[in-house]
Amino acid sequence: MKYICFLFFLFSITLPAQVLSERDRALLKDEILADRFDNLLPQLMDRNDIDMWILISREYNEDPVMRTMLPAKWLNARRRTIIVFYRNKEENTFEKLAVARYDIGKNITSAWNKEEQPDQWRALVDIIKKRNPKKIGINISENFGIADGLVQTDFSEFKNALPQVYVDKLVSAENLSVAWIETRSQKEMDLYPTLVQITHDIIDEAFSSKVIIPGKTTTDDVVWWMRQKVTDMGLETWFHPTVDIQRDNEELKSHIYSFSKGEKEKLIIPGDLLHCDFGITYIGLNTDCQQHAYVLKEDEVAVPEFLSDAFKKGNRVQDIFTNNFEKGQTGNQILLKSLEEAKAEGLRPSIYTHPLGVYGHSAGPTIGMWDSQGGVTGTGDYPLYYSTVYAIELNTTVEVKEWNKDIRIMLEEDGFYGENGFRYINERQEEIKKIMH
Repeated sequence: MKYICFLFFLFSITLPAQVLSERDRALLKDEILADRFDNLLPQLMDRNDIDMWILISREYNEDPVMRTMLPAKWLNARRRTIIVFYRNKEENTFEKLAVARYDIGKNITSAWNKEEQPDQWRALVDIIKKRNPKKIGINISENFGIADGLVQTDFSEFKNALPQVYVDKLVSAENLSVAWIETRSQKEMDLYPTLVQITHDIIDEAFSSKVIIPGKTTTDDVVWWMRQKVTDMGLETWFHPTVDIQRDNEELKSHIYSFSKGEKEKLIIPGDLLHCDFGITYIGLNTDCQQHAYVLKEDEVAVPEFLSDAFKKGNRVQDIFTNNFEKGQTGNQILLKSLEEAKAEGLRPSIYTHPLGVYGHSAGPTIGMWDSQGGVTGTGDYPLYYSTVYAIELNTTVEVKEWNKDIRIMLEEDGFYGENGFRYINERQEEIKKIMH
């Protein structure tokens, strides 16, 4: 009996083949991080003309950028953690120092001996004086919250300890912070298809007769099934999923209603057009996908042609939009050009695409918001760079005569922009899923 129970326990904790164990995830996360520090960060510092970058945080109040630099075994900063990156381009050297009592994993070496210098701020100033940088980047930003992680207390104490000659060298590291957050390495892109495939697989199962029994299953049942599935797989989700319904006898809701998550729980019945918004977090990266499914009526064997035609218009907006990805163009420029071209084809688009990666709503060019279709000041003025990932999020409103109303095709798929142009990381939905009953 004990042997049978033990076998059951082993079976119950077996992970799907594509999901790594916690130990293997930690190894891969640290491998990716080491590669980013050594091969990516020096390039980004050169590009942004900052030779010293200082990040300061205290435990449980971490700078969002520092949070992405902590090794797998560090779930938080410790005490006051100070990281100094120093890049000497002329000598082609790069230092990663911690003004802290500990090494930060294997990547960042402790450079503070408290017994020799009890004052942490003076220890930091000594490091600065020894290297005499031209510019000292600190994480303050008007436009990007992720790049604005230096809190007032730490900034005040740091500035008070710093000789005026170095105070005069302080500059915003906004663009450097955004570049670090938005740029994906090859190792990360080797991993990303797995994340998106898992996301698609969960949606496929959620939008199937395995989960949905028309007349019995509610939208909240599907939402919580997705949450539980993620937990059972040993993964996390960075936002609560949503499932909503469009049907022939209900008026299309406004954008304000839809995006305020005002949708109430509904019973799923035949003839419903379902839509979900769902994403996962895995090994420091995030996904964000929206897809559609249709619940077949008893006399139906396929999704009605009028809905399939409407869906194709959503794909067309995607094509127009992603064809306008061009390095150096700002989010606002890409947005306005795409909207103009789509409207010229008789479409009724709305585009609200965001950077994706180490955060779900990440840093980089904002390409529209659902309530800012004329452009977004600040984050929308940031340009497009290579090696970046986006949640291609948009919709198009389509008149459906068969239902005597408008419907909204709402799509979101994860895509990569690189030197060879734009591509979807793991394809995109091109047909509405059908749910049998």
